[in-house]
Amino acid sequence: MKNPMRRLPDAELGVMQALWRCEPPASRADVAAALPLEHPMAATTLLTLLTRLGEKGFLRTDKEGRRSLYTPLVSQADYLAAQSRTFVQKVCGGSLPAFAAALCDSGLTREELEQLRALLEEGQL
Repeated sequence: MKNPMRRLPDAELGVMQALWRCEPPASRADVAAALPLEHPMAATTLLTLLTRLGEKGFLRTDKEGRRSLYTPLVSQADYLAAQSRTFVQKVCGGSLPAFAAALCDSGLTREELEQLRALLEEGQL
């Protein structure tokens, strides 16, 4: 069995989400521009988080002259799938009915639950 993918701290996850929105490979400036406007980040902080993500195997850094370019090594879909599996195992004890009940109690609207049902019925999930 594969080792579970490590959960990223919120700041690192925010940087990965910005990187996933960029066309790879992305520069630091590209990633900074993709960050939400309500969460600006100092250039040095962003570089530190990009370095950590590289050390954890979430992205690759390539040098182009004096600048670094970043390419995600983990897709957003793969990260979400791994974290969902971990959530079901750890929080719901591996019980799909408990997970489904948690989804229903999570505040999702009836329309959102119907969208989920349709995706399941259409085999898209």
